[in-house]
Amino acid sequence: MLTLHVPRAVLSAADGEPAEGHAVLVDGDRIAALGPAAELAAAHPRARVRRWPGLLMPGRHEPDAAALLEAAYHPDPREADELGSEPLTGAALAALPMDDTRRAGSARRGVQRLLREGVTSVSGPFTHPAVRIAVERSGLVVRPSGRVPAPAAGGRADFAVLDDFGACLATVLAGRLVHRRR
Repeated sequence: MLTLHVPRAVLSAADGEPAEGHAVLVDGDRIAALGPAAELAAAHPRARVRRWPGLLMPGRHEPDAAALLEAAYHPDPREADELGSEPLTGAALAALPMDDTRRAGSARRGVQRLLREGVTSVSGPFTHPAVRIAVERSGLVVRPSGRVPAPAAGGRADFAVLDDFGACLATVLAGRLVHRRR
């Protein structure tokens, strides 16, 4: 299915400058084309259109993902009264009885937190099986370095849309909308 992402501007690989009035056409998990939104819409009238009030750009790379996901506990919202809503580390983490189910839930919530921040790639290695599975299932790309390629035709459709204040409006991994700010 074709999806046309129409943001206020697109930061492309061509020159690194935001191109206002441009859009990104996604076909499956790949970027099919980048260019003027009106031209892409006219050439692909059946494409689903998603309009974004921000800048479409490469997603963030999180080099400390292993520590954020393996050395922290991301509380379940039902535990907020007791544990709060921020990740627990150090002595607070050591005091928690951890089992595989609790660690798996924490890993999934930690991955969701990363996606809400526009992260599209992470650095590992991930040694705990529950964390490794959560990262694999999310579609996040595991990279050894922090260089994230800019959206380009033929490339994997991984990108984020940020508002004027740098807050993530949407995160797309392999053409799938995995986060959308409400």
